[in-house]
Amino acid sequence: MGTKLIEPDVDRTPSEEQPRKRPGRWSQPGFRRAVIGAAALVLVGVAGAWYYYSGRVTTDDAQVDGHITPIASQVYGNVLDVLVKDNEHVKQGQVLLRIDPRDYQAKVAQAEAALSLAEAQAQAARVGVPLTQGTTQSAIAAANAEITAAQAEFQRARLAYEAASTAGLSYARAQVAKRQAQNQLAQANLNRMKPLVAKAEISQQQYDSYVSAAETAESDLRAAREKLAEAQRQVGINQAAMLAAQAKVGVAKAHFTEARANTGQVPMRTADSHSANANVEAANANLEAAKLQLSYTTITAPTEGVVTNKTVEPGQIVQPGQALFAIIPLSTVWVRANFKETQLANVHSGQRAEIRVDMYGDSFPGRVDSISGATGSRMSLLPPENATGNFVKVVQRIPVKILLDPIPPGKATLRPGMNVEATIITRR
Repeated sequence: MGTKLIEPDVDRTPSEEQPRKRPGRWSQPGFRRAVIGAAALVLVGVAGAWYYYSGRVTTDDAQVDGHITPIASQVYGNVLDVLVKDNEHVKQGQVLLRIDPRDYQAKVAQAEAALSLAEAQAQAARVGVPLTQGTTQSAIAAANAEITAAQAEFQRARLAYEAASTAGLSYARAQVAKRQAQNQLAQANLNRMKPLVAKAEISQQQYDSYVSAAETAESDLRAAREKLAEAQRQVGINQAAMLAAQAKVGVAKAHFTEARANTGQVPMRTADSHSANANVEAANANLEAAKLQLSYTTITAPTEGVVTNKTVEPGQIVQPGQALFAIIPLSTVWVRANFKETQLANVHSGQRAEIRVDMYGDSFPGRVDSISGATGSRMSLLPPENATGNFVKVVQRIPVKILLDPIPPGKATLRPGMNVEATIITRR
């Protein structure tokens, strides 16, 4: 079979030799613009998402936290009334519980009586100070006057003794000597006249005159001697009076010394007054303590919140320090978010935050208050010990405290322990 040769058709054009291709969609200007626009939108979205999420750090390891105020009894006693129920909302100062106050009322009465006694004793001690001071000063003045009088009396007695022992006694002795000389002369004259009267050389009348003169002289001598003896006795009397006056001066000085010594009672009475005043202060402190113990029998709410974990009933005997219930103020809660340490490079106080609450499915604004000074594991009861040879590096979490902005009443109520998701906006 032979091969048939086909002659090329020299008259055909190239376009006529091959079939014509259909134009693609990319060749359409509208399609190209749509694709480019969609790509631009995707790029903008990716850039926006990157920009949005690169300035935020988020953790779901976060819980609502708040103050939990435990309410405990401060005194021993029998519970009379429990005026609240579990999970009841209470206001600050509201009475929660009453304990039988009779024992503490009796102690207050005893403290008041002790205070009255201490005040009376203090008043007596205060009065005793000026009384003792006045009595002591009066005794000193009297003793001083007694010394002056005794010294004057001693001076008079001494002068009288000196006068009696000098001039008076000398005069009496001189009179005795004079009368003795006169008596001797009269007796001598009488003795000379006796022979003459016997011889009748003189008359009997003359002789009688000599006898009378001798008797008179003898009588005058006896009188002078009696006066001398009396003068001597007077000297002894004056000497005794002088010694007695001198003794009185000593007694007066002793009284003055005693009165001066009694001035030491003034500081003693002053110290007694201070001690009595201190007893008043101690009694007053005991009264205040008793009143304070009495006030503890009425337990009031220290803050507004919700009563939780009530464990007391009427008739129960409670001890000091025994927990009765707790009060949680729901208006002052915050969020404690545990962020990874790798997330906190750009986190600082004051940054805005968003809190998404699982219970409500809604978000609430807030701000970063502070960052903990240590990781949560380090502050745990049993911190890890990395020097044991089996160390495995684990990313640690650091607690961050976030304060919530005020939540409108009725919109939401956050309770400590609720799970939330915390996001911190790190870009300004």
